[in-house]
Amino acid sequence: MGIISWIVLGLIAGVLAKLIMPGKDSGGLIVTMLLGIAGAFVGGWAGSFFGLGSTGSFNVGSILTATAGALLILFVYKQIKK
Repeated sequence: MGIISWIVLGLIAGVLAKLIMPGKDSGGLIVTMLLGIAGAFVGGWAGSFFGLGSTGSFNVGSILTATAGALLILFVYKQIKK
């Protein structure tokens, strides 16, 4: 999967993570998108590490894996910003 696909997947994951974990964030839309992109990388790494899947292709499983990574990153970000 190319870098553009990773970015698009990360943007989708960031939006889904924000919908799942709503609340006031200090960063706004830009930070949420960046956290989603980082979440796609984290989700892909963790998924392949634990054998749960990866973000190697653009499908429902990869979106779920990337969204899980984005949720993790968003949770950590909110805890640090408190």
